[in-house]
Amino acid sequence: MEFVVPIKDISKINAMKNILESSSLRDFVLFVIGINTGISAQVLLNLKVEDVWDGQKTKEFLYVRDEKTSEVSEHFLNNQVHSALDKYLEKYKLEQKDFLFKSKKNEKPITRQQAYRIINNAAKKAGIEEKVGLHSIRKTFGYHAYRKGVTISILMKMFHHNSRTETLNYIGITTEEKNQVRVDVNL
Repeated sequence: MEFVVPIKDISKINAMKNILESSSLRDFVLFVIGINTGISAQVLLNLKVEDVWDGQKTKEFLYVRDEKTSEVSEHFLNNQVHSALDKYLEKYKLEQKDFLFKSKKNEKPITRQQAYRIINNAAKKAGIEEKVGLHSIRKTFGYHAYRKGVTISILMKMFHHNSRTETLNYIGITTEEKNQVRVDVNL
């Protein structure tokens, strides 16, 4: 597997979102859910409509069962996710049991390879020169969550890492960045 990096620059993330939205709502939603939840690529690609949509509206939380531990984790679906899903599900009348990221060729979800190509191509079009792929989505979530004050212990648990160092390396936090996190409750 090729080593990929998180997308640290918000303007590049927004550029990718614009590129993806203009070419495919499905691909746009894939990216938006990934960078806003941090779920693994395997889980992301196998989501079904019923996982995020109650038949009337987007759910508040996505519940994911860990295949190794059988523990259920919850992932908040924020306004960005709600907005993207609302557009997507309004345009494409998918059934509850359909895969959310259904292939155009069959009823199965898109493959990891196809998802990699989608993300990698959008990154190149957005002017990102570093190696970016499907796994960059999860790393991007971790990087920005950490920068916004989410504790490293929460991210360690989420990513199933055994040490702070492993998680910091995974999300691309440099030595200088470790000291720059500001938790500002702004009461």
